[in-house]
Amino acid sequence: MINFENVTKTYETDTKKVTAVKNVNLEIKEGEICVFLGPSGCGKTTLLWMDNRLIPITGGTIKVDGKDISTLDLIDLRRSIGYVIQQNGLFPNMTIEENICVVPKLMGWDRVKMKQRSDELLDLFGLNPDEFSKRFPWELSGGQQQRIGIARALAADPPIMLMDEPFGALDPIIREHIQNEFLKIQSNVKKTILFVSHDIDEAIRLADKIAIFKEGNLMQYDSPRELLENPNSDFIRNFIGNESSLKRLTLLTVKDLLNKLDRTNIVHGSSAVSGGYSVSKKDNLRNALSAILSSPTGEVLVLDETGQAAGVLRVSDFESLTAVHPAEVSAVL
Repeated sequence: MINFENVTKTYETDTKKVTAVKNVNLEIKEGEICVFLGPSGCGKTTLLWMDNRLIPITGGTIKVDGKDISTLDLIDLRRSIGYVIQQNGLFPNMTIEENICVVPKLMGWDRVKMKQRSDELLDLFGLNPDEFSKRFPWELSGGQQQRIGIARALAADPPIMLMDEPFGALDPIIREHIQNEFLKIQSNVKKTILFVSHDIDEAIRLADKIAIFKEGNLMQYDSPRELLENPNSDFIRNFIGNESSLKRLTLLTVKDLLNKLDRTNIVHGSSAVSGGYSVSKKDNLRNALSAILSSPTGEVLVLDETGQAAGVLRVSDFESLTAVHPAEVSAVL
């Protein structure tokens, strides 16, 4: 668990005093992903960097499992926290295995244990160790490099990870794929993650809790669903934008909608009814809606975990689950 208690950061010069973070109080539970959001200069990155004392705290306290981080040995603190940045920060003169094992090597792990950990993490990210271990970063795609950056942060199995816009430099298709992989891995490793983003859609997709900041002040701290349904101010409402109903679709899956409809309307045989378009039960409803609108028949076939037909979805089905009227969605997506 991480607690921020009246955390403040003030920068001073001979002529000016600027408070970048103002009396922030937050509690992040163990195993949660908390996304820091807000416009540029709002203090979100400053708050992140104070967690491993890259930036000193001016006032207040940050506690990890009840221990004030200012009382902990700095080297031990930083080794216990994984850190991922937007440009991945891989060392170009090191192999992928060497990059992953930077912190374990500093901690004195033996060669066999480091090799096992590197192979384990490469497997976890869908990268064959025999193929990738001895490569160098410049031989990998941007998406592959970002996966290695996250793998390196996980190498010593830290309980906490700090992620500073880690997917911001990736193109939208790769970013969504990496986000999905990241969530899949998080469901197994259950790290406590502080994640800085500028993208409200990314925050809704990834977060258990979202903290939105303005000029150093914490404006609202809630679950994605609560933020979308009950923004507490005009600032939050404007920051989220006018598509909150559509954004809520990211929180729900095709399976949720089928359960709500209490029917499967299974179509046996070919997928001709859906024009060849299909989605899985695990897909979120925003992606499903996009597929429906792209389908020439206005329908998509729903596939179960085995790839078998489990139902058909139409735009009209969405009325049973959301406040979005079918006539309103096609102009937005």
